[in-house]
Amino acid sequence: MKDYEVRTIGRAEATYLFTEIHYAKRMPPTSFVFGLFDNGVLIGAISFGVPASRHLQLGACPSDPQLVIELNRLCVLDSAPRNTESWFVSRALALLPPLIVVSYADTIEGHKGYVYRACNFHYAGWTDMDRKTPRYDYVTPGKHSRSAFRSGEGIESTKVRRRPKIKYWTLTGDKRQKAALFKKMKWPTLCWNRYPAPSEHTFFRDIV
Repeated sequence: MKDYEVRTIGRAEATYLFTEIHYAKRMPPTSFVFGLFDNGVLIGAISFGVPASRHLQLGACPSDPQLVIELNRLCVLDSAPRNTESWFVSRALALLPPLIVVSYADTIEGHKGYVYRACNFHYAGWTDMDRKTPRYDYVTPGKHSRSAFRSGEGIESTKVRRRPKIKYWTLTGDKRQKAALFKKMKWPTLCWNRYPAPSEHTFFRDIV
């Protein structure tokens, strides 16, 4: 990776990677966008933006919710060598001002957040973790519907646990700034092995 460079790029420069290569196929809201270049050629992009949910910001940092930003897209070409993504994330984080950075691993895509763990992100469980009973969806082959029974497709539908997203967070800035942010952050730091995210819904990935 000696020929790699990470630098700020415009939103437009990341459009192709985010809309054509990344599985989400759409542009996220962006406050900071960084590109990964191999000898001047763009081979990856990462973006950070204000979370869509104000509730998320308040839950993570009720005293200063504006300090919470989301790592909302990461895309690196498959031709890049192993560990490129974690190398890229670490260097992009170093370019940010002091912030609380949260991110999610989408379990329905088979993601568990290994890149975040390699970058020493804190593991904070999963969405809906605090609910006493899990939420469920009714999934019909070839469709995704939470109202399958009401639509008359109940006979062909399968009841599966609501697809959780795994939560991670980290801090940026110097040592003193990180210490101050740590005191503000309200998301927990959990042990992955002790509190593994539910995964039974991933068996239905091909029909949603």
